[in-house]
Amino acid sequence: MAQRQDERNPDMKMDPAALYREDVFTDRKIGVIRRLTPVRSDGSDDPSRQVLYSGETQILTSVGPLPVNFEIEAGNLGEAASRYAEAAKAAVERTVKDLQDLRRQAASSIVVPQGGMGGLPGGGLPGGGLGGGGKIQIP
Repeated sequence: MAQRQDERNPDMKMDPAALYREDVFTDRKIGVIRRLTPVRSDGSDDPSRQVLYSGETQILTSVGPLPVNFEIEAGNLGEAASRYAEAAKAAVERTVKDLQDLRRQAASSIVVPQGGMGGLPGGGLPGGGLGGGGKIQIP
């Protein structure tokens, strides 16, 4: 019987035809560039596939640093370094926008005390206040 792949049972198999060697470069100030060199299953370079570059930086949030990862379109390490700032800026802007959207969604969630509103028909204490145990439900 085949096992179903889902969040509780992820497929943990590595694809031997899609392996990369990772080299990490940093200026020790701004961030990191990763060069992903395609390799065969024996570890030798695979020139039939493209070398990939990715960047990593972090932004400070109210709950601590948040890592931001992004692809860098480049043909070599020098190009990746020169294009790092532009790619990082775009990735940080996307991340900040996503965080703002999440914050807006959380703020627009309706919070209703269990048992209804005080002073209204159907629940609560006369003249106001919380009734029904005071538990807060977040949809």
